[in-house]
Amino acid sequence: MSDTITIAIDAMGGDRAPGIVLKGAEIALQRYPNVRYLLFGAEGEMRPLIAKLPSLGGMVTLCHTSEVVADDAKPSLALRTGRQSSMRLAIDAVADGRADGVVSAGNTGALMAMAKFALKMLPGIDRPAIASFFPTQRGESVMLDLGANIECDAENLVQFALMGDVFARTVLGLIEPTVGLLNVGAEDLKGNNAVRAASARLRLAITPIQFYGFIEGDDIAAGTVDVVVTDGFTGNVAVKTAEGTAKLFSEFLEAAFHHSLSARIGYLFARRALRKLRMRCDPRRYNGAIFLGLGGIAVKSHGSTDAFGFANAIGVAIDMKVNGFLDKIRVELERLNEARSLPQPATL
Repeated sequence: MSDTITIAIDAMGGDRAPGIVLKGAEIALQRYPNVRYLLFGAEGEMRPLIAKLPSLGGMVTLCHTSEVVADDAKPSLALRTGRQSSMRLAIDAVADGRADGVVSAGNTGALMAMAKFALKMLPGIDRPAIASFFPTQRGESVMLDLGANIECDAENLVQFALMGDVFARTVLGLIEPTVGLLNVGAEDLKGNNAVRAASARLRLAITPIQFYGFIEGDDIAAGTVDVVVTDGFTGNVAVKTAEGTAKLFSEFLEAAFHHSLSARIGYLFARRALRKLRMRCDPRRYNGAIFLGLGGIAVKSHGSTDAFGFANAIGVAIDMKVNGFLDKIRVELERLNEARSLPQPATL
């Protein structure tokens, strides 16, 4: 990365802000030394913390505001009354061109509402989708939507598939990512009207998407496809279930190694492998959900993450800018619109 990139940060969003947020920003500098930050929040709280982070000092511009969006604030209320909040001002910095992307660990609904209002939607996209990484047996996949849209029609799912495809090529570096629709079965007749209609349209090959077809829940972790597309209700349940299962497995494993003296001895021989396993499944490595479909880059960090996790969320925003995600998604949307204008093959 040779050119300077500016990231606007909601320094007051998250369970342990602004301390964790600022430490995360410093960690991100180790990987991205050319990044600069616009920090939005209470200057009186931020300045003493920055003084303890020497490498961060010359890379930030403090933008003072005393207003913060509460974690339990309704999105509509936050949109109306939070115009001077740290979250909204950080988003506005992207909207007016002062920053290349925004990162916040604050209220998800409020962040979505404010970002949609200030950054607008990309032409050809009806609704934004929350996308994130998912560890699999084959590496990493992208999954969307994870909660922005409880109900989706076929058009929404097709748009999600297109955005997920571009994201996988842009951020994960995949040349021809495969895309699958999450369903209750792999057969063509399974599922509701929306997923069946979306599948039929994706099979027409009017887009550059490598459409795999329907996938089931166990295909997510198997890495059967590179991009998993679903509605926000199903996606949110799926990812939360996976997170809970991983935590349960970790607790069971730890209890097993403390069960007896022989188990503790066994741990001494297995700890290197277990350390690799822990690192592979560390949710902080996958922190940073992206709001796809907006006219600007907006990344949502988990509110309870630590500095390492927040640094990874910053990295996602930077990678999207460096790899020209917005430009590429605009090109693909134009191609899709052109393809739609052509006569389609008759269906039986």
